Amino acid sequence: MQRAYYHAPVDVFLAHDEAHIIGQLTLAHTHALEDLQKNAWRDQIHLLKRELRAFERGYLLLELVIPRMGKRADAVLLLDDVVFVLEFKVGSTFYDPAALDQVLDYALDLKNFHAGSHHARIVPVLLATKAGRHVNEARAFLDLVYHPQRGNEHQLAELLQLNLPVQPTAAAIEPAAWLHAGYHPTPTIIEAAQALYQGHQVVDISRSDAGAENLTVTGACIAAIIDRAKREGHKAICFVTGVPGAGKTLAGLNIANERTQADEQEHAVFLSGNGPLVEVLREALARDQMRTAKTKGRRLDKKQALSQVRSFIQNIHHFRDEALRTAGPPIEKVTVFDEAQRAWSAAQASKFMQQKRGLADFNQSEPAFLVEVMDRHPDWCTIVCLVGGGQEINTGEAGLEEWLRAFQTRFQDWRIYYSQRIRDDRNYLPNAAALAQLDALRAEPLPALHLAVSVRSFRAEKLAAFVQAVLDVQPEVARQLYETELRAVYPLRVTRNLAAAKQWLQAQARGNERYGLVASSGAHRLKPLGLNIKDKIDASEWFLNDKADVRSSFYLEDVATEFDIQGLELDWVGVAWDADLSLHADGWQFRKFKGTKWQQCNAADSRRYLLNAYRVLLTRARQGMVLFIPEGCAADATRPPTYYDGVYRFFQRIGVEALA
Repeated sequence: MQRAYYHAPVDVFLAHDEAHIIGQLTLAHTHALEDLQKNAWRDQIHLLKRELRAFERGYLLLELVIPRMGKRADAVLLLDDVVFVLEFKVGSTFYDPAALDQVLDYALDLKNFHAGSHHARIVPVLLATKAGRHVNEARAFLDLVYHPQRGNEHQLAELLQLNLPVQPTAAAIEPAAWLHAGYHPTPTIIEAAQALYQGHQVVDISRSDAGAENLTVTGACIAAIIDRAKREGHKAICFVTGVPGAGKTLAGLNIANERTQADEQEHAVFLSGNGPLVEVLREALARDQMRTAKTKGRRLDKKQALSQVRSFIQNIHHFRDEALRTAGPPIEKVTVFDEAQRAWSAAQASKFMQQKRGLADFNQSEPAFLVEVMDRHPDWCTIVCLVGGGQEINTGEAGLEEWLRAFQTRFQDWRIYYSQRIRDDRNYLPNAAALAQLDALRAEPLPALHLAVSVRSFRAEKLAAFVQAVLDVQPEVARQLYETELRAVYPLRVTRNLAAAKQWLQAQARGNERYGLVASSGAHRLKPLGLNIKDKIDASEWFLNDKADVRSSFYLEDVATEFDIQGLELDWVGVAWDADLSLHADGWQFRKFKGTKWQQCNAADSRRYLLNAYRVLLTRARQGMVLFIPEGCAADATRPPTYYDGVYRFFQRIGVEALA
């Protein structure tokens, strides 16, 4: 991948004429080039030639590609031990807050994901060429990313000098090493979907840790299974596992995208029964398509944009309903089922089909029916099941066992491949009978089908293990993981004050880093505190709208539940804890709120769903998390302090720092 359209030492840049530089930029530009872009480049080049004359020792890069964000930084200047990220707003008369966030986002991307920038000072600079003069102060955050600087067309040299240390604290950045340093981003699933849809490769937008089972290895393994099935004319299913945040959904999107690009006749499709995930990804891709069309001078309305992305991401229930209308095979030869563990049992599927579809004789589980649909192909097909351990959160979600059960008496000619982790982790197959069921199928284990490293929380790969220790009520294990793996890199706080939790979230986020509040769908007694889980959010607005929109997560007014946020993520999360899951001396107490009071929750499945709900909530934050545990109210029989105190003391015992 070409990292920058043009790059050269500053003295060479000053010697190059404008036509040469514009020519280099034009050759690297893969899209239709508008006069507006050419004119903006000319103005930027004139400004840089004038302002950089005193800094010939520097190295300049124009149009630096930021794959994770699907964007390019206008310019980057390597000067001594500082990386200056420059964003130009040619002709602008004011310093747009959105542009300030944008250039700060570029700086944070380099700091977090570009190996050559991890230890450098990084200064984001917004240049609104026709704006009034701005007085700046050089101030750095703890990670040596500076607060955004702003200036007009005559202030760049001044800003460079202001933000250069009097005495460099590190050796000068070596341009060649910086250019070739590894770039290992961890995109949000929304960013990843946008980048893949725009044609980026998964290797460009994801981490590549040496020795770790990662997306590239897993993707190659799945591709080999598909190619073999196609070549030999047989049918195959593979089960992909991964720790929370490991990138299962990204792997699935990548497979659907790559297979479509390689052979449109395969009609590969990404299917999910997670309504909010499908809604958010489709809306994000549609908005992105509209923005892209606008930059190219074309008009694309929302209806057209949504129509284009529906073939890439579909709701699994729509796929199922279409298969009910015909006995023929579907057009798709490769289907990727996201969150396959959430597929319905036979009882749940039959109940739904009778009540909602009028099919009195439907007697199959959802996995059995979906396999039967793909089995209609006369030659070959492949199913890719993405399986989360301990992720079933709703009544009737049957888990991996139901998929295995589908092959016990039928579909004997199918090849079955699975991740070895399925055998080793009780969150996938909970007992010996389930393992015996797997053994009877003579399926083939493949280590590459497990994603072992979290790419959601790039600051803390051990977050999932920490959460497991919490849910297992193992305070010493949780404390050790917190002290050795989390404390230094993953901010985690606990508080009994909702306002303090909100203030902390707002203070942590920089640029367009997204934050929001989440709670379990059973957290009915947070309502007196202003958090009403019955007020259903619009997932697209909550996850995608900006800071100015009261419906967005940024406003901290609407709370998302595990059903809204499973499969998605935020940078910073506030988890509001209610009395549906409280901790006492003998372990977790499980409750459901019925009518006007709490009732004990005794059913094993219901308890498992509740623990999994909190597992989902506690693993949604990429960068840090605050736990809000109410104090309760002695005068309210539904909120006695004893329902909350045990959880708060548990996190104190672990060593999590408290907010006032």
